[in-house]
Amino acid sequence: MTPYIIIIAGPTAVGKTALAIEIAKRLDTAIISADSRQCFGELGIGVAKPSATELQQVQHYFIDSHSVHDNVNAVVFEQYALKATNDIFSKHNNCAVMVGGTGLYIKAFCEGLDNIPDVPEDIRQKVTTAFEEKGLQWLQQEIQEKDPAFWAVAEQQNPQRLMRALEVWYATGQSIEAFRIAHKTQRPFKIIKIGLELDRPLLYDRINARVDIMMQEGLLEEARALQPLQHLNALQTVGYREFFNFFNGEYTLEQAIDMLKQNTRHYAKRQLTWFKRDPAIQWFQPAQVNEIMQYISAQTGGWR
Repeated sequence: MTPYIIIIAGPTAVGKTALAIEIAKRLDTAIISADSRQCFGELGIGVAKPSATELQQVQHYFIDSHSVHDNVNAVVFEQYALKATNDIFSKHNNCAVMVGGTGLYIKAFCEGLDNIPDVPEDIRQKVTTAFEEKGLQWLQQEIQEKDPAFWAVAEQQNPQRLMRALEVWYATGQSIEAFRIAHKTQRPFKIIKIGLELDRPLLYDRINARVDIMMQEGLLEEARALQPLQHLNALQTVGYREFFNFFNGEYTLEQAIDMLKQNTRHYAKRQLTWFKRDPAIQWFQPAQVNEIMQYISAQTGGWR
């Protein structure tokens, strides 16, 4: 029987983790996280990592698997996830679950990586120097003006990815989106894609409430402990940058919390924009567990 992997995607705070655990328990299998930040062992509250109780219920891969000092990207994830998939298939009757909101990672796993051209070192240095002198706001403005297609789906608070896109534009005069691969890599397993969505007001209320819970759980203290590492790429992300700005005197604490809520809402909107472009995703509400299981059964011929 052809092995299969169930991918659960969608915006932050929509309920992906709970659904993935429920499905994995019903199918007696394990989970691969497709989150570009939860893999870092030093990060916790700010990346909404599954709780210790949740991690005990089902084996998870790509959680606490790397350090913030490691260079983790889509290439690393693709290789890691393919190896993890084979491991899970061998132990759990050819079935695995993947869950996350990092669209580029999921795309790399399903289709292979894009053929993005090499950038001359002088251009790379030009972009790096300009960013160091002019800051994130300049970088964001450059991408908005020169590569609006990428800006619409980009992690807009992540300078490394923004710089990469700007480098490609300077080198080629084209959007980094123009280099997306035309021929998808064929994987030796069936992929079932499930998307979770909520009405936007409800999703935004959940995001705001989750930030408040994070603050109660100690997010401020976690960010303060990570402040010496704020220069690392892994820390250039929503959930920590806002508090680094507070520690550096740029925001009040109230402003930092408000910015975190706002940036997370914007990130959720970009995630939905990315995933909605994929016609293979079947969309559900997070509470439709039975309907989702029926869909999975139909896609696999009911052999589970």
